[in-house]
Amino acid sequence: MMRLILQRLTRFLCRRLFRVELCGWEHYPHHESRLLIVANHVSYLDGLLLAAFLPDMPVFVIDTHVAQRWWVKPFIAITRHISIDPTNPHYLKALIQHLQSGERVAVFPEGRLSLTGALMKIYEGPALAADKADAVLLPVYIEGAQYSLLSRLGGIARRRLFPRVRLTMLPPRRLSAPPGSSRARRRQLGRQLDELMVELAYAGVNSEQPLFLALLEARERQGDRHIVLEDAIQQERLNFRALLIRAFILAELLEAECADQPHIALLLPNATVTMISLLALHLRGRVPVMLNFTAGAQDLLSACRTAQVRTVYTSRAFVTAANLEAPVTALASEFTVRYLEDLRPRTTLLVRLRGVLRAKMPVWNFRRMAGAVHADDPALILFTSGSDREPKGVVLSHRNLLANAAQARAVFDINPRDVVLNTLPPFHSFGLNTATLTPLLLGTRVVLYPSPLHYHIIPKLAYERHATVLFGTNTFLMGYGRHADPYDFFNVRLVVSGAEALREETRQLWIEKFSICISEGYGLTEASPVLAANSPRHHRSGTVGKLLPGITHYLEPVEGIADGGLLCVRGANLMRGYLSPTQPDGLLPPRTERGLGWYNTGDIVQIDDDGFVTILGRAKRFAKLGGEMISLAVVEQLAADCWPEHQHAALSRPDPVKGERIVLLTTQPYADRQKLIEAAQGAGLSALYIPHEVLIVREIPLLGSGKPDYRSLQQLAADSIT
Repeated sequence: MMRLILQRLTRFLCRRLFRVELCGWEHYPHHESRLLIVANHVSYLDGLLLAAFLPDMPVFVIDTHVAQRWWVKPFIAITRHISIDPTNPHYLKALIQHLQSGERVAVFPEGRLSLTGALMKIYEGPALAADKADAVLLPVYIEGAQYSLLSRLGGIARRRLFPRVRLTMLPPRRLSAPPGSSRARRRQLGRQLDELMVELAYAGVNSEQPLFLALLEARERQGDRHIVLEDAIQQERLNFRALLIRAFILAELLEAECADQPHIALLLPNATVTMISLLALHLRGRVPVMLNFTAGAQDLLSACRTAQVRTVYTSRAFVTAANLEAPVTALASEFTVRYLEDLRPRTTLLVRLRGVLRAKMPVWNFRRMAGAVHADDPALILFTSGSDREPKGVVLSHRNLLANAAQARAVFDINPRDVVLNTLPPFHSFGLNTATLTPLLLGTRVVLYPSPLHYHIIPKLAYERHATVLFGTNTFLMGYGRHADPYDFFNVRLVVSGAEALREETRQLWIEKFSICISEGYGLTEASPVLAANSPRHHRSGTVGKLLPGITHYLEPVEGIADGGLLCVRGANLMRGYLSPTQPDGLLPPRTERGLGWYNTGDIVQIDDDGFVTILGRAKRFAKLGGEMISLAVVEQLAADCWPEHQHAALSRPDPVKGERIVLLTTQPYADRQKLIEAAQGAGLSALYIPHEVLIVREIPLLGSGKPDYRSLQQLAADSIT
């Protein structure tokens, strides 16, 4: 009776002090006799929170060394607990006995408090105990307690007395492994528990809200004075307060010119003004359309027509610096082009004062200015890279962006102490959502630099700004690696590669020169963008890592591919749909033969038993020769093995006799087929992988994202052959 009274009192105090929010609590299995509750471990409050809010008081598994501390004893005195020494080989027996006796047991599979705020190593012991006792696992995620004074994040995140706490419960489930050797079975059960904890970390983050409110949550956690955005060119550093004030000021100035326009285009560089403009448009309930300033005038005009844009905002300084006078003139012939510099005279003292006052009550003012904004409403319109076809408009919702940010957070341990150096363009989903918005939502400082092509400058910038996290493509990372001093990246602990395949020579260069192992990922604009990634917790070279939590998939068989298939995915991060120029008011949602919501990535992949994904190539980047599917990516790698200092691109061209033939374009001035023949023989590849022709070019044209521009390459090859 006394224990019940103490539980209710503790529950009352926690609700009042920590404003505890319960999500998914309806999943609690009241009638399950053998139940193992697994939770992440972020503070010394965790056990107290579980004891207060779980309907039934479980038996807590506590490390013997922790239980002996004087300040822990009063807490565990009011709970049922067992002290277990994880180093004792018999500790599993005690855990199994309690489960088999019908008791409900709570355990933290990490075995220790998190030192990063993210998941630590997951021990496989709880999975083995649940399997032996035939117990059901109940996952519970604790979010917010890591910002309390009882966490271990001092110096990493801002801690305070009573942070807001959210407890998320997933439906109960059983682990299962096929019969086999004890080691293999143990490994598989451990992997399933690890995947469950990663899924739990993803589900524990609130993605059902507008992007702006998610940013305000980060502000609440880290405080107004926390620096979150830095412009390396303008030498400008913004904390949360300054960022919000400027967004509210610009939102007022834009409203007078953009009334009744749902979509507003932005033609801006990777700078703080772009993020301020994006937030300002969200404050007015408008959808930003991010234009690719590296595209030609015709592509820009097509994008604006597809998105039904009437107004384009840009900057005179940027237009001049980037030599965009001709494309902007073309845009001005059909759309209204406005310059942000022209808004400065209207930024009066009264306008500034209103911006300051609105930033003091940002939630109320956002709802008043933007109206009713839901998670499923459009948040951004981006355009596909168009590396091998015309760019398509992609509509991403607030849920899409926040879900992908939550997925990345579940995999990577980026924290508020990190410094992210982002040189990728804002019109690309990798540069905008992964490298800018996701860190901002974590309260991490982001340093913006407008061009990824300045190979001499960016390593020095990383050195001067003490960057710890770097995002890039293979092309850009190779450029930085070649030109950097070995000590320029002394503080970098995480490098994430995406947008194109990571070459082995790039990987080796970074390992040997900087002792940094690049984490290669894989994604699409349509997926907001990340679908899979290697991470410090799970890494396998030659793959793009594991699919992120919350993503389901199937492989569609492809003729000529024995081990692998066409990857089709579904998840909360998948786009709302494509904008169609032929249906101005319509949206084409993703769909496959399995129904609405599924998306065909167009990529042929292999997925091994541990869940690691290997990209075999784009379905459109295969040539069918002699009845065999030949990957053009393998041909490009073959050329890279022969001439690693140069760039290469393989294309499939029509052949009057064989139907198709492979053409290699290379910047190696002395390239010859004999070298490729010898390399193919040494790699054990068939003669079908040897290009029919080798064309020497001055350079391989690239898109703004760093990918080869295959459309331009096809035209270049056609002109050279004819």
